[in-house]
Amino acid sequence: MTVERPTGTPVTTAGDQTRIHNIGYRSYDGPRLGRAYARRSLYSQSLRGAFGLGRSTRSKVLPMLLFAVMCLVAAILVAVTVTTKAKDLPVEYTRYAIIMQGLISLYVASQAPQSVSRDLRFKMVPLYFSRPIETADYVRAKYAALASALFILTAAPLLVLYVGALLAKLDFADQTKGFAEGLVSVALLSLLFAGIGLVIAAVTPRRGFGIAAVIAVLVISYGAVSTLEAIADAQNNTAAIPWIGLFSPVTLIDGVQTAFLGATSSAPGAVGPDTGQGAVYVLVVLGLIAAAYGLLLRRYKKVGL
Repeated sequence: MTVERPTGTPVTTAGDQTRIHNIGYRSYDGPRLGRAYARRSLYSQSLRGAFGLGRSTRSKVLPMLLFAVMCLVAAILVAVTVTTKAKDLPVEYTRYAIIMQGLISLYVASQAPQSVSRDLRFKMVPLYFSRPIETADYVRAKYAALASALFILTAAPLLVLYVGALLAKLDFADQTKGFAEGLVSVALLSLLFAGIGLVIAAVTPRRGFGIAAVIAVLVISYGAVSTLEAIADAQNNTAAIPWIGLFSPVTLIDGVQTAFLGATSSAPGAVGPDTGQGAVYVLVVLGLIAAAYGLLLRRYKKVGL
């Protein structure tokens, strides 16, 4: 047997010709930036990934296309306003995200699994936790990144509408108020949709299953609730319409902005919740956001093991 000295000189002993080599590992003696830096880096990387930045060209196509369509439609509305010399925009700021909810749901369905399912599939999560980063850091970074990406997706067209309205010389005070209300609405929508999308995507490492499940929850629930609202309206049971709206993420946001942000309800007959019912809507929205965060923490505590 041969034993390698630290100097690299082998020492031969009786037995076989096995060698132990000094391969020169050295401990890291540079600055240690800690959990906060790791959390910020994970957030930045996840936010960039939500728009395909730093990934393949194919990965950029869908998120960039959806972002372009969201802004293009807003630009067309501005052009119509300027051409017709209208005194107001064709669509309220608070209504824009509700009208475009199909594209927003598609974005969540495509990017939520990309954010978390790949880490699960390739068993990367334990590697994250082998560094100075905790379960809560991972969940916060991923949640904040997808919510921020959704806010950019939904707020950018509102900014296009706002700038276009000012260029069309519409009333500054009214447009600023409407723009601020729209930003509050899409901020709530971003937090709610991001939480729902991540919880569903974190259940399975299969990206395809995650996409289908997110679409089913966001799109099918909206279709089912809209159908039930239409039936209630046809039967003149308008009192039930605000309560039916509690069972879909899209109609939840619509109810909150109808009750507190001066929006016009998208429910049949424009029957939205009153202030008391609106308070229930707010509690349900906040409860779902908190529940999504809690479920993600629970999920990744198990994965980290």
